[in-house]
Amino acid sequence: MSIRGFRNARLVLPDAVVLGSLLLTEDGNIAAIDEGPSQSAELLDCEGDFLLPGLVDLHTDNLERQVQPRTQARWPSRSAFLAHDAQCIAAGITTVADALCVGDAGFEAQRLQTLRDALIDQQALQAAGLLRAEHVLHLRCELPVANLPELLEECLAAGPVQMLSLMDNTPGVGQHTNLEKFRSGRRAEGLSEEELEQRIQESLARHRSYSAQNRAHILTRMRDSGLPIASHDDVTPEEIERNARDGIRISEFPVTLAAAQHARALGMATVAGAPNLVRGGSHSGNVAVADLVRAGAVTALASDYYPSALLEAAFLLAEQELCDLPVAVAMVSAHPAQLLALADRGSLRPGLRGDLLRVRYADSTVTPHGVWRLGERVG
Repeated sequence: MSIRGFRNARLVLPDAVVLGSLLLTEDGNIAAIDEGPSQSAELLDCEGDFLLPGLVDLHTDNLERQVQPRTQARWPSRSAFLAHDAQCIAAGITTVADALCVGDAGFEAQRLQTLRDALIDQQALQAAGLLRAEHVLHLRCELPVANLPELLEECLAAGPVQMLSLMDNTPGVGQHTNLEKFRSGRRAEGLSEEELEQRIQESLARHRSYSAQNRAHILTRMRDSGLPIASHDDVTPEEIERNARDGIRISEFPVTLAAAQHARALGMATVAGAPNLVRGGSHSGNVAVADLVRAGAVTALASDYYPSALLEAAFLLAEQELCDLPVAVAMVSAHPAQLLALADRGSLRPGLRGDLLRVRYADSTVTPHGVWRLGERVG
């Protein structure tokens, strides 16, 4: 049901937190922001809760985890998509860039089915009005895949694509530079030593055959598209230099502080994982996001694999005095919206969409108490 606005809310504006009211237009955009208490019965009383812009998640793998909750258990795709959507809304995320893997580096054979099912499900569910968040596509292009150019064209035709990233999950490359750590993780999945070594060697061969030519093809194909393109798991400043020369303007999940700092020095945006911050460090031994924030090397946060991490991370940043709350909230709303080229959302400003999140924060616990998209309550 539509409402006219909110009163007695702690409004997290781009540069301050103020107690006041937020009014909505009939079509669900922000009409005005007024400071001070209000007694208007036409407005929803937030009772001093925070009011934030709806969160914008530019990279979540959560759909994959709903589709395959266990290694050998695959869930019906449409049901999984609806569960994913519900979890995002429950976490205060009103715009979701579903990060779908275009191809497989040799260890996730079912990802192609997940991709193709998701392309169909997203369109069908959105057209039927069954999704509460707005979903767009973030294509994660796995470079060492023989038929990547054909898969990419298939995905671009499905749309709406808002972002594309280049990644290479070959063992020994990027975030998997430590081969022994990679082997250890895969052994836990039940692979024998012989199977594991065979797959590693096959992956390395595909990397040598296809990664460079697929990277060149994608950069040429997308040069005039205007689509934001990111690199994935950058390790060294040299990699950042190469990406910048190639026109890539976003470094997503840089693995080291040196890479992240160099990206920012070159004017590139950086995206870091909110779960890393909430957990107190990387689960895979990469740089801690808290250290990146202290160094001024984070533009935006993404939920990665855990939707509720996005909101928790924003308030944790403020609680730990790594930045103030408006800056932290911008990392999970305004800045991701900008990187996705969605200029109509992400901040509490007149004229922007009424995608809104009411939050109660007490005893270091953050709890969503209502989610609205274009002024309509969806959670």
